[in-house]
Amino acid sequence: MTLSRRAGVYMILVGVLVLMLSPFLWLGITSFKAPSELRAVPIHWWPHEPSLDNFRQALTRIDYLSYARNSLVIAGLYSVLITLSSAWAGFGFARLNAPGKPVVFGVLLSTMMMPQVITLIPTYLLFSKAGLVNTYMPWVLWGLAGAPYLIFLFRQFFANMPKELEEAAIVDGCGQVRIFWRIFLPQSWPVIATSMIMSFTWAWGDYLAPALLLDDDRTTLAVKLANGYATPNGTPLNNLVAAGAVMYVVPVLVLFLIMQRGFVSGVATSGMK
Repeated sequence: MTLSRRAGVYMILVGVLVLMLSPFLWLGITSFKAPSELRAVPIHWWPHEPSLDNFRQALTRIDYLSYARNSLVIAGLYSVLITLSSAWAGFGFARLNAPGKPVVFGVLLSTMMMPQVITLIPTYLLFSKAGLVNTYMPWVLWGLAGAPYLIFLFRQFFANMPKELEEAAIVDGCGQVRIFWRIFLPQSWPVIATSMIMSFTWAWGDYLAPALLLDDDRTTLAVKLANGYATPNGTPLNNLVAAGAVMYVVPVLVLFLIMQRGFVSGVATSGMK
């Protein structure tokens, strides 16, 4: 590739990067603006007097830390449970034999095409009949049920592991449960990291399920960010919304940075060729 062509490719990539990051940059800039600057004409692209007061008000106008704790409990519990249950199901599809297994796996994958909104009302009715509305048990049950996409990821990973590992464990007297916990699960750290990041993000950013199943005290930060920053007549306070949203993405970024390091470590030490 010639130098001019390489420079052109880099320029295109930089342009795409700027285009993708521009909404986050605008969100960050807005979080430092005063309310008067948001209504100014022409638009003030940069705050004249950047201030952290928006972040203080975002924390105090609603019980931000309490709702953040609710979100962390739900997202953390859900991500751990769904990762373990999906890993176990993926192990079964990859390493165990049973009549009709390909058909069941095909049906499982087909459920990924079903939109969540279709099952929203029936799910609410079931949880309401069971007395689980306004509790965190729905997320526990969803976590224990596994996720089709995550099961697929674990199944593909486990299917490519050498049979010699499993055969050696069987010779040593290990059953399938011990083989899963002692050999397969520790080797699957790259998929575990991917599953934790994805499932935590799903639960952390979910608005519909908490809005439908939880009352105002138990609801999550996603719901309160959508309706908590407004004037008495319902006008949204965009500067506080922006400040709250900036703080809202911090746990996801921290988890991603931690799991990304673990992901690289898992690839390097998994023993897979």
